[in-house]
Amino acid sequence: MAKRILSGIQPTSDSFHLGNYLGALKQWVELQEGNDAFYCIVDLHALTGEIDPALLRKRILASAAQLIALGISPEKSTLFVQSHVSEHNQLGWIMECIAGFGEANRMTQFKDKSAKGGADSARVGLFTYPMLQAADILLYQAHYVPVGEDQRQHIELTRDLATRFNTRFGDTFQIPEGYILKSGAKIYDLQEPRNKMSKSSGSAAGVLEILDTPEANAKKIKSATTDAGREVRFDEKDKPGISNLLTIHSALSGKKISELENEFAGQGYGDFKGAVAEVVVEYLRPIRARALELLEDERNLVQILHIGADKARTVASKTVAESYKNLGLVL
Repeated sequence: MAKRILSGIQPTSDSFHLGNYLGALKQWVELQEGNDAFYCIVDLHALTGEIDPALLRKRILASAAQLIALGISPEKSTLFVQSHVSEHNQLGWIMECIAGFGEANRMTQFKDKSAKGGADSARVGLFTYPMLQAADILLYQAHYVPVGEDQRQHIELTRDLATRFNTRFGDTFQIPEGYILKSGAKIYDLQEPRNKMSKSSGSAAGVLEILDTPEANAKKIKSATTDAGREVRFDEKDKPGISNLLTIHSALSGKKISELENEFAGQGYGDFKGAVAEVVVEYLRPIRARALELLEDERNLVQILHIGADKARTVASKTVAESYKNLGLVL
């Protein structure tokens, strides 16, 4: 029997970057095979930050277009936007009423973000969003939730809330398991190669964006920080810049890092960077073209998302009805 998979991504940037793809989204594509996959653009979670309505709408559509272009198939998977399925809010409130204040207060992301901006400026939604995230998962009776190691705490909270509900009100929710994504290729910032590639922490010049022009990405790679010496060798401690570029080349070309070290033996950094740029540009070119094609036909793209939401709602509505009935609410 196929296992139910649920994962989501926030539409908080104009473009996904190479780290997003190699760290998570590439594995989403692989998990479609043999599983019942539900992939959600979690736009309601994006409301916990500053909101520019026109920009948010653009980013939601760009996220959908990129997911499809990267290989998420609306035929194989259920691809939808969180706000299109009102059951997320309905079950989210139930989870808030099941969770304890102390549990919510211990969530590290709230503590980190509120510490940066001050607790008084933090939104209530930032405090309660782990309960909405739990609802996102439990709505679809997911067996597995593909996440990075940093999301393990959220999975544990979801499991605790589901177990608590089931114990008090009757068996209602599948207890999900975190499917910790394989470490895969760790991609670092091109300008600060000891830091993870990230829109929030890195400079624009250090991030390879999927929707950027081929020329822009090639320029970023050719301007990437390198290390002392001229040897193209993998050594994360002493050569983090070259090691990062070797990882990128290997992840996209399929060549082993040892093969690349032999291939570029005796060549300078300039030749090597040029080769990495070519591999990245040619790998991303058809993905970018497909995403832009989808964005040009907005009506069709939105229709794809509406079809996905209809499929998602079929499952979500049953879960909400069951949870309401078990709580004693009159249906």
